[in-house]
Amino acid sequence: MLVPWRGFWNPRSKAPGQEEERHVKANDRDYNERFTYADNHIKTAKYTFYTFLPINLFEQFQRFANAYFLVLLILQLIPEISSLSWFTTIVPLVLVLTITAVKDATDDYFRHKSDQQVNTRQSQVLIKGKIQKEKWMNVRVGDIIKLENNQFVAADVLLLSSSEPYGLCYIETAELDGLINQQQAVENNPPNNKLDKFIGTLYWKDNKYSLDNEKMLLRGCMLRNTEWCFGMVIFAGLQTKLMQNCGRTKFKRTSIDRLMNTLVLWIFGFLICMGIILAIGNTIWEQRVGRNFWAYLLWDELLSSAVFSGFLTFWSYIIILNTVVPISLYVSVEVLRLGHSYFINWDRKMYYSRKDTPAEARTTTLNEELGQVEFIFSDKTGTLTQNIMVFSKCSINGNTYGDVYDEFGHKVDITEKTPCVDFSFNPLMDRKFRFHDSSLVEAIKLEEPLVQEFFRLLALCHTVMPEERSEGELVYQAQSPDEGALVTAARNFGFVFRARTPETITLYEMGQPVTYQLLAILDFNNVRKRMSVIVRNPKGQLKLYSKGADTIIFDRLEPANEELMYTTSEHLNEFAGEGLRTLALAYKDLDEDMFDEWMKKLLFASAALENREERLGALYEEVEQGLMLLGATAIEDKLQEGVPETISCLTLANIKIWVLTGDKLETAMNIGYSCNMLRDDMNEVFIISSHTMLELFTDNMAFRIHLISHLQAHALEADLEQILLDVACLCKTVICCRVTPLQKAQVVELVKRHKRAVTLAIGDGANDVSMIKTAHIGVGISGQEGMQAVLASDYSFAQFRYLQRLLLVHGRWSYHRMCNFLCYFFYKNFAFTLVHFWFGFLCGFSAQTVYDQWFITLFNIVYTSLPVLAMGVFDQDVNEQYSLRYPNLYRPGQLNLLFNKRKFFTCTLQGVCTSFILFFIPYGAFLCAVRDDGSHISDQQSFAVTIATSLVIVVSVQIGLDTNYWTAVNHFFIWGSLAVYFAILFAMNSDGIFRIFPSQFPFVGTARNALNQKSVWLVILLTTVVCIMPVVAMRFLKTDLHPTQTDKASIRIKITQKIQPTSKTELWRCRKISLQISLKNCKRMEAVIKTEGGHTTFS
Repeated sequence: MLVPWRGFWNPRSKAPGQEEERHVKANDRDYNERFTYADNHIKTAKYTFYTFLPINLFEQFQRFANAYFLVLLILQLIPEISSLSWFTTIVPLVLVLTITAVKDATDDYFRHKSDQQVNTRQSQVLIKGKIQKEKWMNVRVGDIIKLENNQFVAADVLLLSSSEPYGLCYIETAELDGLINQQQAVENNPPNNKLDKFIGTLYWKDNKYSLDNEKMLLRGCMLRNTEWCFGMVIFAGLQTKLMQNCGRTKFKRTSIDRLMNTLVLWIFGFLICMGIILAIGNTIWEQRVGRNFWAYLLWDELLSSAVFSGFLTFWSYIIILNTVVPISLYVSVEVLRLGHSYFINWDRKMYYSRKDTPAEARTTTLNEELGQVEFIFSDKTGTLTQNIMVFSKCSINGNTYGDVYDEFGHKVDITEKTPCVDFSFNPLMDRKFRFHDSSLVEAIKLEEPLVQEFFRLLALCHTVMPEERSEGELVYQAQSPDEGALVTAARNFGFVFRARTPETITLYEMGQPVTYQLLAILDFNNVRKRMSVIVRNPKGQLKLYSKGADTIIFDRLEPANEELMYTTSEHLNEFAGEGLRTLALAYKDLDEDMFDEWMKKLLFASAALENREERLGALYEEVEQGLMLLGATAIEDKLQEGVPETISCLTLANIKIWVLTGDKLETAMNIGYSCNMLRDDMNEVFIISSHTMLELFTDNMAFRIHLISHLQAHALEADLEQILLDVACLCKTVICCRVTPLQKAQVVELVKRHKRAVTLAIGDGANDVSMIKTAHIGVGISGQEGMQAVLASDYSFAQFRYLQRLLLVHGRWSYHRMCNFLCYFFYKNFAFTLVHFWFGFLCGFSAQTVYDQWFITLFNIVYTSLPVLAMGVFDQDVNEQYSLRYPNLYRPGQLNLLFNKRKFFTCTLQGVCTSFILFFIPYGAFLCAVRDDGSHISDQQSFAVTIATSLVIVVSVQIGLDTNYWTAVNHFFIWGSLAVYFAILFAMNSDGIFRIFPSQFPFVGTARNALNQKSVWLVILLTTVVCIMPVVAMRFLKTDLHPTQTDKASIRIKITQKIQPTSKTELWRCRKISLQISLKNCKRMEAVIKTEGGHTTFS
């Protein structure tokens, strides 16, 4: 067997990867190895045992902070410019590199483990006429392999034969997209990542056969309900469609990430400026004062230059002040994000027990951006609704069915108590199916031709596969819930779809078996928006049955259908107004000669390698003209639980929700009212459906618009998109209907590009993937349409209502924690480092350090690392109940109020002031201080211990002030860090460690001699008070005069908690307290709190 088709790997091509034609000979490895086809071995791991260290280090040193500290380490090895030992830099650097390397190694270990598991799976290969077992990695292109039931497909293979009649083969594509599909025999074209596209041609015994995607079994599928099948490997290993879809996704960065990168560069510039100032100071000092001491220092002639001394001093201070650039910042941020992701995964209130589906954070890089979302773009079907379709109503030949009327002819609301139609005349009925209008059953029993043709169309025009588990027990496997609902309806009304083969479809029409010859299937896609089949009935008549969007079907009707079309259109509008999903149905009698000619064209186009889809589309369009209208269907898709409440709450949080759907305008508006997106008080609901810019201005200039619907492709063109966006942003609600998957992504990109707001897209199906990937944050709902949306998403859960908790609780907390962490992190680093800057002016700019070298090494990685991490992981400004009760608390994240450039300058200024106080209060106090015995106290080591102790206490008190929610972990880390500091301090100044390392710890007893003096503790206390009290005073005044949203909520919460009686005996006491609080806070609370529409908001 020789199978030529277009591909990427042409051995005659000079450039690799540009193959134009691929030739594969079945079961002939010698022939196929002449070409550079990929083998079936896969490798997703990045490293090997030998390459891990060099490659990982190379990747890590591509980061600016790591490379910067590596340069500093090299500079510290030069004795002329370094007053610090090399370990002060190498210890934190190695710690950061090790943590990152362990994380990368762990991830790669699991990739290796997964690769090994996949590569060593067993496969049966035909070798030299015998079936032999081979590992997957040893399978080659052209091999004939045998698959058995419940086995995974080893590669992309062309199905040759199977144990099923007509060569059918049933597969489960769960590893591809989570859908259950059934595909027939056989083959594909060049390596690409499109799971639904394949074009090829098979030559066999001088015959030419067209190949498409339905004839392929893709790697990752599992054989189901099929005893065995044989196939030929077409693509193997990394060239399979599954592996080509496993490529790297676009890395999403948060706004805080981008801001941090900018701030780190600013800090580096600030460091350079400080180095220059101190270097200039050294040059001046050496010229005026220092030259008097050159004779005693025995410097070389080269070092006797004041300018050169200043040059060396510059690099010395760059080393000393390097801690102002936070090396551990990025690692700490990743630790926090990992913790926040685990909180999402562990949240039981986002766990859907019916499907055993927990919430999942599929990325750890976007958590804080969940607290800054301004726009939500939502799909409708399966996202807001359940995507469980039920046949509700229909229109047949101008008559509607599905409503129930009383004896006076008045329409009655259908409830659970409304009696259902009796389908007992049909032994093959689905007992779960419910319908209430008996007149439709009567029409069926009276054998009305158009009613029977209506249900015959529903039973024939689809891609459903039946499974009969026992006699009369039918189970339909449908690619979409819509198709399943329609075929089930036809089944109950007496037109039972019983079996299908590649060439026939068998129905049981009112109990009688009828077999139709299936001549052609005109597939549905997002461009055609319709599906048709051509069949020959037992009488030999040729029929085309078509179903699709009403606008598409109506454009292709015979002119004689005009009156019926208008009547059906009115019915469709009524159905859509009730929120039902609608389809129009039509048929056509085909002429034998015309069909034969058309079929020849179809076979020729099907075998074409160039523009096959365009040619087929033109032929489909040709035959689908002059249709006769039968009627329309209406399917109900109920809202998910909690959708209206969720949308109302998110709206109160000032989040704008846009619904992007492919449904009709009326259906979209009805869902909008059901979801509380549209309300009766919106009395200026307006629709834009203009086709040009002139029409847009002419029709809409005089109106204030609240709703935009019927979005069309031309509205997204360059000259109209800005107008569309401006008008849409004036609206309280935006619903775009009749949009394609590409247009969904274009709308999201439009808002991202022009509004510069954080966007979130949420959907449940493959048609939402492009929108999910385009938005800043993608959320997938694991529903009825498989797992493609989930696999493409950043976060996933099972119900739309969980979005409220994801944003208002986890998102807001993550943003609040990250901002507090960053503010404190920069504050403590500036407070710690700039003490050396002030000391430089008093030590002749000699690059002498204030602190002991071990204190410099341990400050960030031991003394202050755990408290700030505990705050960043566990802190809460308000608890989850109040986060949901007061949606306005979400507003600061949208406005980016908690951490921005202004906040950065504020916290760094606080750090600069703290460093100034930390240095000059002890310095001033020690100028004239004496010990208890009258001796002088101001030796440098005692001075350093005093400043270091003051610093640790001040930053510990500061983080206590910054912590809103105290846990046992916070207490343990803060008090534990203080205890560890004093333990290490006294240990490093002890006699014992001096005897072991005399050169490293020469200052024996310094800590004991300094800290046993009352004056030293008074200096530490004074320094702490002066550093902290202004902060406390500023926060008190700010809370009282300019309270934030959180401050207002906290006041409300405290008042509510105080006035709530805990028992009957406390009722009168609580009422008294309530009265006292009311008298004291009445005027303040009137300005702070107001209640609107049952929801408390803050102004």
